[in-house]
Formats: sequence, structure tokens, C-alpha cells
Amino acid sequence: MPGRDAFIELLRKNGLMVQIKRRKRYRTTDSNHNYRKYPNLIEGVIPHRPNEIWVADITYVETDEGVCYLSLITDAYSHKIVGWAVGPTLETIYPLEALHMALNTLQGEEAEHLIHHSDRGCQYCSMAYVSELKKRGVSISMTQSGDPLENAIAERANGILKMEWLYKMRIGTREECSSILERIIGFYNKERPHMSIGMQTPEVVHTQVGEQKRCWKNYYDMS
Repeated sequence: MPGRDAFIELLRKNGLMVQIKRRKRYRTTDSNHNYRKYPNLIEGVIPHRPNEIWVADITYVETDEGVCYLSLITDAYSHKIVGWAVGPTLETIYPLEALHMALNTLQGEEAEHLIHHSDRGCQYCSMAYVSELKKRGVSISMTQSGDPLENAIAERANGILKMEWLYKMRIGTREECSSILERIIGFYNKERPHMSIGMQTPEVVHTQVGEQKRCWKNYYDMS
């Protein structure tokens, strides 16, 4: 009997290895633009209440009709997705739609004590997006490099949606994609416990204040 390595090599030479289909990657961030870029205001900051820091990001969802782009705004304290929108292009109107949804959840002067953090993509630096934040008195913060750890909570929220749901299903149409995402995000917010917030749900933590008990050692290993 051949050893494991010899057996794998035999399969490879005879074309019998299972070929893993790699997912196509879509670029969602274009920081090569002339809009103003803002400094990182949240480095080293740990939020102690909801609506203190929001993190924004764009990811993609594949359907049989073509790719969709999902804009998310996540509260850094509770990890609740407070705003989202999905569209067929990377136009700024969809991140703006997510922003409007999130802003509509605020009460009183909460916006004036809020930091909005994102990458330096053209959507978030655009005049339309920035003016909406400034109009509400929201402070603007952006990553300073392409390191995903600079926007770790947003990246992790994207990853959970993909790995736990979207990668496991086939979505037929873009219209179907929107209704599926509505259900998934509702479950993510209201039903799924997160280690990063003491095995509570984002919906519950969004009503709390004070430091959250985390169930991991590495701050960026969020789930």
C-alpha cells in the first residue's frame, strides 16, 4: 500500500483529484480618487454604548442574474446591523440608502456623538455621502491602509453573512436576493448569539451600556 503522500500524488497525476471551484472575487473598494480622505478616529477606541461608532463596508452577493453589492452599516458596540441596502452596481446611491436607514434609528442628538468609520472608497468619500454625515453632525473616520483589521467589525459582519448563509445557498434573481438578505439580517440581529458580545444577540446588546464580556483572547477574532 502506498503512503498518503504517494497516494495523493498518484491521484493528481491521473487527474482524479477533486477540483475545488474558487469563488470569483469582485472589487468593491476604489480609493484612487480625488475626494478628501479622512483620518482614522477610532484606532484604539473601544465603544461603551450603542451609536458611538458605526462601521460601514460593501461586499458582494452572487446570483444567477449576476452579482449584487451589499452595503452594510454595523454598530461597533452591539454588532447590530443598523442599516443595509443591496443594488446591482457600486453606485453611491446604495450606501446612501443604507446610511439613511441607519440614521433613521437615531433619536435626539445621538448623531452628534457618533463616529462613522469606513474604508476610503469613493462611495464613502463622495460629496453626497460626506454631506449627509456632516448635515447630521456625525464625525467621519476612515482607514489609513488596506489592512482589513482597520475595519475588523465590518469585515467580520460580512464574513458571518457569507460563511453561515450566502455561500450555502443559490440565489436566482436580484429581487430574490433582497428578500433573502432581509431574513438573514433579521436573524443575525435578533437570533444569532455572538462570542464578541458575551453570547448575546446584537438586538439585546443594542439596549445596553458598559463594557461587554468577550469570549475570545484576540480582539480581531470576532464572531
